[in-house]
Amino acid sequence: MAARRIGLGMPKLRTTDETVSTLPDTSDRPATTALADRFGRAATDLRLSLTDFCNLRCTYCMPASGLTFLNKEQMLSVDEVVRLVRIGVERLGIEQVRFTGGEPLTRPDLEEIIAGVASLPQRPDISLTTNAIGLDHRAARLRDAGLDRINVSLDSVVSETFERLSRRPLLHRVLAGIDGAREAGLDPIKVNAVLLPGVNDHELPDLLDWCLTRDLQLRVIEQMPLDADHIWDRSSMISAADVHEMLAPRYSLAPVAEARDGAPAELFEVADRATGHHRGRVGIIASVTRPFCADCRRTRLTAEGRVRTCLFSREETDLRGALRSGADDEAIAEIWRAAQWGKKAGHGMDRDDFVQPERPMSAIGG
Repeated sequence: MAARRIGLGMPKLRTTDETVSTLPDTSDRPATTALADRFGRAATDLRLSLTDFCNLRCTYCMPASGLTFLNKEQMLSVDEVVRLVRIGVERLGIEQVRFTGGEPLTRPDLEEIIAGVASLPQRPDISLTTNAIGLDHRAARLRDAGLDRINVSLDSVVSETFERLSRRPLLHRVLAGIDGAREAGLDPIKVNAVLLPGVNDHELPDLLDWCLTRDLQLRVIEQMPLDADHIWDRSSMISAADVHEMLAPRYSLAPVAEARDGAPAELFEVADRATGHHRGRVGIIASVTRPFCADCRRTRLTAEGRVRTCLFSREETDLRGALRSGADDEAIAEIWRAAQWGKKAGHGMDRDDFVQPERPMSAIGG
């Protein structure tokens, strides 16, 4: 296949023809149907990208221009998405499915995809990560189709800052989408925010207040080396420790009582420092400085049906080829199990020889 991005490399792909020779050696794999790896983890959470296209151009994710995108034939169809989820649920132990992108709302058949997954005999939990543009017109239909909850990517509620980060003057449409989701009864609504130094980091206390006032659950995410321009700099990124320091003058944070149980976010109870009044919760996803790889329970599929065992994988395994060549469910499940068995112990960002993946976040799926 020709490269699909201008100026961006592609990861090594294990194609259908190469599966036998290039998949990890599974001779030491125990007899289990689960998506297990060599480090005692089993994936129960599927992140499935529906498209690599997005209607924003966030600076930490995509370049301003110069991208080509998958065409319809390259992406998984509705039936293929539903079949892969069914295989994951029935044969591999998947319990949760999160649809991602790019921007999944740019797929006009999203309601059909969600309805297909929601109608499975073993129904998984179904969630969506979105920028919420257009969600106000579709939230009720998505809820009726079977969507359980959403995460909205929103780094600022200040118009000028939002436009600087996203390169688009569309904050009003994101806020309308959040309002539409609330009116449709999608709950809880989580807000994902990435902080960039000198851009929106100073807005964090006000952003948290904005979310708490509206009963939205803010998740602050450390910027990861998944930007298309490859300009990520660990030395200048806003860390989890920085987040605590920035919030300390206005809020006190205390760890929640319940166990984290494999979740990416470390949750904290939030109280106003001046009054002691409890306001709600905030989550911090510290993938870089406080990695949670040892308890990772995720497996990923790209929009063209490739298994990625980690956001930072440098290899992918093709399932779309097996689907379209007539492989049965168990054959596809076995390819997926073998790929997951090769999952590494960690993402390796703490190593001197760490190399940023070729694909940016938009092409992987968050």
